[in-house]
Amino acid sequence: MAKPSTSQIRYLRRGISQPGGKLPLFDDEGQEIDVRTIRACVKAGWAEPWFANPLKPDWLVCRLTDQGRAVMDRLAVSEAKGKEKSPSVD
Repeated sequence: MAKPSTSQIRYLRRGISQPGGKLPLFDDEGQEIDVRTIRACVKAGWAEPWFANPLKPDWLVCRLTDQGRAVMDRLAVSEAKGKEKSPSVD
């Protein structure tokens, strides 16, 4: 299974705590998420189109899929294991 890029991880991570797994249209700084990131996540099966926005039909409103949640869960476990192995600095 492919591993998401850094920008894809940032995008997918934001859907974890959202109702229905809704993924953002904009990043934390108010900039529109790159459509290439969204389409790559859809193509990989990590996100799926949710509904059409009648006011902005060019916006791709998506939500996290079960496969996307599984990928993010695996990444979280990997990150946690990496932190456990890191030597502590006092």
